[in-house]
Amino acid sequence: MSEAVTRIATTSPGSPGLLASLDPLLQEWLPRQRWFAGKGRPVTGFSLVAATELLPPTAKLGLYHLLVRAHQPLSLGTSTQPGDCYQLLIGVREALPPRLAPALIGHLDDGPLAGHTVYDALYDTRPAELLLEAVRSRARIGGLRFERDPHQEIRDGLVPRVMTAEQSNSSIVYGDTFILKLLRRIVPGTNPDLELPLALAREGCPRVPAPTGWIRAELAGESYVLGVLQPFVQGAADGWELALRELAKGEDFGAEARSLGRATAEVHTALARALPTVTLGHTQLHLLADGMIERLEAAVQAVPALRPYAPGLHSTFTALGDLAAEGRTWTAQRIHGDLHLGQCLRSPAGQWWLIDFEGEPSKPLAERRMPQPPARDIAGMLRSFDYAAHSAEVPVPGWAEACRAAYCSGYAEVSGVDPRTDPVLLRAYETDKAIYEVVYEARHRPDWLPVPMAAIERYVTSSRRLHP
Repeated sequence: MSEAVTRIATTSPGSPGLLASLDPLLQEWLPRQRWFAGKGRPVTGFSLVAATELLPPTAKLGLYHLLVRAHQPLSLGTSTQPGDCYQLLIGVREALPPRLAPALIGHLDDGPLAGHTVYDALYDTRPAELLLEAVRSRARIGGLRFERDPHQEIRDGLVPRVMTAEQSNSSIVYGDTFILKLLRRIVPGTNPDLELPLALAREGCPRVPAPTGWIRAELAGESYVLGVLQPFVQGAADGWELALRELAKGEDFGAEARSLGRATAEVHTALARALPTVTLGHTQLHLLADGMIERLEAAVQAVPALRPYAPGLHSTFTALGDLAAEGRTWTAQRIHGDLHLGQCLRSPAGQWWLIDFEGEPSKPLAERRMPQPPARDIAGMLRSFDYAAHSAEVPVPGWAEACRAAYCSGYAEVSGVDPRTDPVLLRAYETDKAIYEVVYEARHRPDWLPVPMAAIERYVTSSRRLHP
């Protein structure tokens, strides 16, 4: 541990008095955060999982690292139960300077920090610097473990800034050199957002930034991944924003889509080398198809507009089961798990990178780590092209179709297998994804509902041609 961290870091086993005083402020503040997963259900209280004092509270600045479990009813009208665990970095000041106003949590009138103001410390320079110092020095602070790749240098003097565009997590960029992604909703176990980039780094895959460092918590015999530090791709363009810019200019995106297909195949190929693969036979494929059918039936109940399409959608999934009954098998492996244009970066030199291997945060960790057919990732990207095309102010006819074809061709150039040669599996995954999108849009963005509904109609029509 560096001298600076040694001097300022102390640990507390957890302060019920601190949490009790924070409780009413957190009940108001936490549900407003974009990364809070329990929206629509009231927070009735919190239980403390762990509290670590990183800076003792003084008149100028104090800092606590907290893991707290939010208590919420499973649904409106049901009893309250312990829910998700969240990672919070709580700053403490007597008064908050204007530059930190957006980070305000509230003012404490009682408890051990009475008279102080508390706020989200990721927006503050010194706490952000402390996290990088701790990773560089491989600090051990209470149950927190700061670790790094000894072959990668982390120089000091890098100015931190918090990124404001994230949804399910929070990130700090250090001097355009590193980016620290802090996971907000914490679960015990091996997190694929660290596991898979480390495996890809061992394979020498250049399409994923290799982890420079990471933060874990060791608590009651359980290990939690809290954050991952990776090189920052300076000047990189987000794939979604890049696609929308090209669409707005009426530019062809085919070359980029082909290159992105090649990058996806490179990642899939490296993951298949690095981690075990499995063969999906009759039993596993029937379970896969049954899961898709169950999600369809639940979606029809939630969104009645799906009802006229239900028989055609159902046949898309039973066709997968029919192939399994005929003895068809597929290979499953570790995949990205939540692939779309927003999970891709293109460097100024034109190289594509894949990021954010956490998978769908709403899914259990064990499910996110299961081997799956690569077609699931491919289907996610194909749906993303469709969404981008519908986001254009001026429609560009055939844009999504051209991107889909180019992406699959690029994928085939590297993998040797064109995803379009396996239409039943690919269509099943695309349909499953579109059904998920219908439910999501109906609940959260009704104006977007026509996008997946149009896809549903296309899939049913084409399914009739495939399976008259």
